[in-house]
Amino acid sequence: MLSDLGPWAWFVLGGVLLVAEIAAPGTFLLWLGLAALVTGTLAYAVDLSWQTEVLAFAALAVIAVLVGRRVSPAPGRASDRPFLNRRPEGFVGRVFTLEAPIVGGVGRVRIDDTVWRIEGPDLAAGHDVKVVAADGATLKVEAVEG
Repeated sequence: MLSDLGPWAWFVLGGVLLVAEIAAPGTFLLWLGLAALVTGTLAYAVDLSWQTEVLAFAALAVIAVLVGRRVSPAPGRASDRPFLNRRPEGFVGRVFTLEAPIVGGVGRVRIDDTVWRIEGPDLAAGHDVKVVAADGATLKVEAVEG
């Protein structure tokens, strides 16, 4: 049956592998799917035996996986924006001025365009506080002397 499809078998295999990549992401099946599509294009353009098509697919799959590993970011590589999805952690160590007092250990501080919930010692408005920790969306602060 597959031999009846000719080059279209490679296009079908490539499509199945690309859909499987969507269902189980990991960017490995992507490269095999692209290799199958290129093999189908090659088989469509040039009349090849099925053995040559399989060898071409194997070679293209190896090349595609090696190229894919080169262009994909390595896991664990340091990011140029390490706090992108962890904004509160990026405030640790910074000093801010209270616009409103901390009462009962709880208050709020404006940082850029956002108002953050803070926990720390009771302080009057105008005091400087240093962020010492982040717990979810709550910043833990301590008074800055001077």
